[in-house]
Amino acid sequence: MKLPNHELAIIESSKLTNYLLNPNHKRGGTKAKLLLQCGYSQDNWQQLDADIRAYHLTAEVDRIRETPYGVRYEIRASLQTPIDRLLPVRTVWQIDTGTTLPRLITMIPD
Repeated sequence: MKLPNHELAIIESSKLTNYLLNPNHKRGGTKAKLLLQCGYSQDNWQQLDADIRAYHLTAEVDRIRETPYGVRYEIRASLQTPIDRLLPVRTVWQIDTGTTLPRLITMIPD
């Protein structure tokens, strides 16, 4: 199954620039260093957004679980990076209780 309402998925620019692409972030720094090596940066965060949409929102959901905040969906797929390298990652999406749109929670190297 595909992520419900995947065509309307929310990827906040701050999630990309301040977390996933910020090498100084306490929890996201390691992820950022890997993404920077693969050709992504805070200056071209739109490329990461586009690649997540192209390679993950078209892939099948790998895992679904209920949380106190809503339903979480995990998708495993590789990104074709700007340096033409395949990068296997897992994205985690949540549809908050009372809403219908999925939003990106995190991305984890797989």
